[in-house]
Amino acid sequence: MRVDEYLIALEGIDWSAILADWSWRLPPRFTLWMVNRFAELAVVLEDGSVYMLHTDTGVLTRLADSREHFCQVVDENNNANDWLMIPLVDELVASGLTVGPGQCYCFKVPPVLGGAYEVGNVAVMSLCERLSFLADFYKQLEGVPDGSHVVLRTSDA
Repeated sequence: MRVDEYLIALEGIDWSAILADWSWRLPPRFTLWMVNRFAELAVVLEDGSVYMLHTDTGVLTRLADSREHFCQVVDENNNANDWLMIPLVDELVASGLTVGPGQCYCFKVPPVLGGAYEVGNVAVMSLCERLSFLADFYKQLEGVPDGSHVVLRTSDA
């Protein structure tokens, strides 16, 4: 397995502009380390610890104490499959659905709203649009208790 087959190349993308929408969730200072094909971000904090911003849930989770520790624990249990979404990416590529520069995979119905982790629920989208939309979406949901009734409204604004 080549890890880069499951990641988005960081070069050529204005990450500071794209991630500005996530300032409410991300710490003020961090280093972007890697981004999986579903636009979930592995970031390194000032103390060296590694976190993942799960953009499909808006949750920031600690993965490892350091980059070295990450490299050790990624091979444990199902971590690589979970963090890089390896089985699903493999299925998508096999079905002919691939991402190009500036693109990522996205769920048509987010798993947090009951969408399935399956090929039929995945599309390709602009990385910038996806991250911007999800940042706004989850910022609006911040503090809403699990199980609450939510009404989604769209506008052309």
